[in-house]
This record gives sequence, structure tokens and C-alpha cells, in this order.
Amino acid sequence: MAQEIIEDINPTRMELLKLKQREKLAVKGHSLLKEKRNALIMEFFNILDRVKGSREKVALNLEEAYKDLTAAQIAMGDLAVKKAAMSVKESIDVDVDSRSVMGVVVPVMDYDVQKRTIVERGYGFMDTSVRLDDASRKFEESIAQIIELGEIEKTITLLAVEIESTKRRVNALEHIIIPRLQNTVKYIEMRLEEMDRENFVRLKMIKKTMSESEA
Repeated sequence: MAQEIIEDINPTRMELLKLKQREKLAVKGHSLLKEKRNALIMEFFNILDRVKGSREKVALNLEEAYKDLTAAQIAMGDLAVKKAAMSVKESIDVDVDSRSVMGVVVPVMDYDVQKRTIVERGYGFMDTSVRLDDASRKFEESIAQIIELGEIEKTITLLAVEIESTKRRVNALEHIIIPRLQNTVKYIEMRLEEMDRENFVRLKMIKKTMSESEA
């Protein structure tokens, strides 16, 4: 298989200098991109460790919360549970910020889910079931877990996209761009050597002809 070179290239010394500079920059860029890719992969797996088991934990906590809510509905009745729910005060404050991970902007969730007593939630304890209190507490815990899980999973998704993009660029430089530049540099160097040899032979012939004419 023939080695690929850049098409429509002029085999001149000026072009050779330009190509060598491009090759140097491409090699440096390839090295930097490899470092970025490796750093992103390391960050990806560090964050992945945080998310392990988080989904299962949230699902389990919500399952238990719904069981307590169902038990409260059986003990109190649907209407009483809805009435208690309507009286609950909002207690979640979420601010979405961002941070940069190797140039990738990922979300940072700053939230405050308060652990509250029955009185702080807003409904009375005289006409409510203890299972409603348990359900409320578990739902509050689940909300905090879901917010954190959302931040982690979004970060993982963004990092995965950037890792794939960086890998493609590294591969393109490593297997296409740099080899093509190197092959083109070799081609021009060979052509220049051929031209130098031809010029040398031509000069010798001219010199010989001039010497014979003088003689």
C-alpha cells in the first residue's frame, strides 16, 4: 500500500519548512490531547465510583417511602393525606452552578434539603399517622439523593461525550494527519535531493562543455 501524502504540494524548500513546522505542532497537539484524554478518563472513573449503587439506593428509599405513604393512606384515608400534603411548606433551595473539568463545563448543584419536624412540615401530629411522618422523612432524603445523582449522571454524560471526541482527534492525528505530514516531508526531501543531483550533473556537463570550448 502506497504511503499517503498531501496532494498538490510543491516540492520546495519553503514548503518543506512549513510542513516540518506543521508536523511539530501536530505532534505537540497529539501529546497534549493524549494527556487530556487520560485526565478525563481518570476523572470519569473517579466520578463513576460515586454513582455506584446510588440509583439502587434512591430506588430503595423511594420504595420504602411509598410503602409508608400507602400505609398512611390506609390508616388515615386519602383525603386526610392530601390535606396534610397541601399544608406542607416548601423547604428545598437549589442553585445550579458550574465548574470546568479539563475544559468541560459540568454542573454543580448547591442544594439545601432541610430535615424537619412534624411541626416544621406544616401539618398537625394529632390527626396524622406515624407512617406519614416516616414517608415524609424518606421522601425528603430521596430528594437530596436525586439532586446529587442528577449532578453526577449529567457530569458523567458530558465527560463521556468529550472523551469520545478527544479520542477521535487523537486517533486522527496519530493515524492520519501526522503520518501524512511525515510522508510528505520525506517525499519533498527526496525530490529536493533528486533535483540537487540533477543540478549537479547539469553543472558538470556545462563546465565540461565550457572547458572543451576554451580548448
